[in-house]
Amino acid sequence: MTGKAFVIGVGMTPFVKPETREWPYWEMAREAGEAALADAGVPYDRVGQAAVGHCHQPSTAAQRAVYQLGLTGIPVYNVNNNCATGSSALMLARQLVAFGVEDCVLALGFEKMKKGALGAGAGGGDFAASPVARHYGVMAARHGFEATPPTAQIFGNAAREHMERYGTTREQLAAVAEKNHRHSAANPNAQFRDVYALGDILSAKTVHDPLTKLQCSPTSDGAAAAVVVSERFVRERGLTDRAVEIAGQAMTTDTEESFASGSCIDVVGRPMSRDAAARAYEESGLGIEEVDVVELHDCFSVNELLTYEALGMCPEGESGELAACGATTYGGRWVVNPSGGLISKGHPLGATGIAQCAELVWQLRGEAGERQVDGARVGLAHNIGLGGAAVVTVLRR
Repeated sequence: MTGKAFVIGVGMTPFVKPETREWPYWEMAREAGEAALADAGVPYDRVGQAAVGHCHQPSTAAQRAVYQLGLTGIPVYNVNNNCATGSSALMLARQLVAFGVEDCVLALGFEKMKKGALGAGAGGGDFAASPVARHYGVMAARHGFEATPPTAQIFGNAAREHMERYGTTREQLAAVAEKNHRHSAANPNAQFRDVYALGDILSAKTVHDPLTKLQCSPTSDGAAAAVVVSERFVRERGLTDRAVEIAGQAMTTDTEESFASGSCIDVVGRPMSRDAAARAYEESGLGIEEVDVVELHDCFSVNELLTYEALGMCPEGESGELAACGATTYGGRWVVNPSGGLISKGHPLGATGIAQCAELVWQLRGEAGERQVDGARVGLAHNIGLGGAAVVTVLRR
């Protein structure tokens, strides 16, 4: 990167169950955008461009959303990268700043979803045209295709493989969900704030064995935003005390490794996540050893385990033990998903990656309230989407 980029303001709405609130997407976007601008102390007319993520809205929904903030004629980009949409918008904003195109860019993400599980991405029903047809084809060749929600099925089959290969237990998978539900109790923006015992999680309705309902992220409505600026902007406005540096960031997409093994563990993105993390570590000059707090893509409990391994938090196959021993909660080596993660905070696709950034900015500033991780100075965000894209961002105060 040519120059540095900093986040000086963040905002997000509560994440809520779809169809429970009369709330058009442009209003949720306005709410998050205004909060981020107020946090930054920057008027909208100072924003030079906007990168806006959404998956289920019309093609120029980004314009409809930012027009609620002002009609200034700036370039507005509509970003769609499946579940990694929010972090992709953040990365675009960071690049515009780091390469000197703009001094101040707004990254915004939002989603208005429908109740029920996500489909396989087949659009109008032509599965052959689905962007993830190859991914599900690999799954079907090894596991067949069952009458369960497709996304839960492909991740659930990854969990089965992890159990068979490494001896991971149902209790270890459930420990991820127990932790994240417990963390969300302190997050007023979380969709769910109930705390569950391990037995409650194990005995909940099975979605795709071994995953129960309480180990699966819900569909959600909500928005999040971040104001990304240059070092010059920070210096000229005296914002050093509030600025959080994007010290390293990388996006990867699928390679042959994702498909060659025929394993769902690879198909759902562990190689992409590993490679993105390695590049983000290299750029930032920081490793997982320096990280204090992590917001990662726990769309299903097994993906948190796979991500521990991809980020280098433990060797392959040992993530179940890491989750069960308390190393990833308060008092452990890292605090992972203090927000409650996707499982409990919610997962409005376009907003998820930017909401992760917001949580980490609050943590690194010491503004996370009851969720605060003591002494947090370095944070890591991980956001992944089938199809595929993985984005890893290292943030430093």
